[in-house]
Amino acid sequence: MKISGTAQFQNIGPGFWGIIDDKGNEWRPVNMPEQLKYEGASITVYGREVDEMSIFMWGKAIRIVSFSTIEK
Repeated sequence: MKISGTAQFQNIGPGFWGIIDDKGNEWRPVNMPEQLKYEGASITVYGREVDEMSIFMWGKAIRIVSFSTIEK
């Protein structure tokens, strides 16, 4: 699946990086690449949903397969 949105740090518990897509859906990558960890970065990722337990209870878990950034 393709997800286009914005990278955002979620300050819940110890904190984690998430993606909020253009429709407002929340995605929680289990393997967020370091290159995407910039607050407000416009990104596109390709990945698949995974069934994963998490303490964060935020967003749908995905595993990123490939990605790109969008320069403004």
